[in-house]
Amino acid sequence: MFVVDTNILVYAVNENSPFQKACGERIAEWQGQDSAWYLTWGIVYEFLRVVTHPRIFQNPLSAGPAWSFIESLLASPSLDMLVPTNRHATILAQVLAQAPLLKGNIIHDAHTATLMREHGIRRIYTRDTDFHRFAFLEPVDPTA
Repeated sequence: MFVVDTNILVYAVNENSPFQKACGERIAEWQGQDSAWYLTWGIVYEFLRVVTHPRIFQNPLSAGPAWSFIESLLASPSLDMLVPTNRHATILAQVLAQAPLLKGNIIHDAHTATLMREHGIRRIYTRDTDFHRFAFLEPVDPTA
């Protein structure tokens, strides 16, 4: 069980990225596997924000093709979405207590980390080194 972070999705659709091939191949592999893998709705929205933004993405996608990519992922029988449970506030308080210096954009990562902890998932495929701030996670760079 693992979560796939936004940046891996972004690299997979970015034809200008040196990581496109590696990330695209990994995603195709995950789509065909039997074991569970996960996204969050926050990751999906962040992906949509990045790949459609002309000041962030060199050749931005329009919303339709960006959503079509997400729909292709959602069609994978082994993919599921992590959503908050009734324990979410308690787990978030624990995460914030263990990493009290979190602020700004890292709060989005804290949301992902909280959902992962809430569902007992440790591994996240990401190139974002900020996930190393959460001692209970195992960040893995799929391009390494």
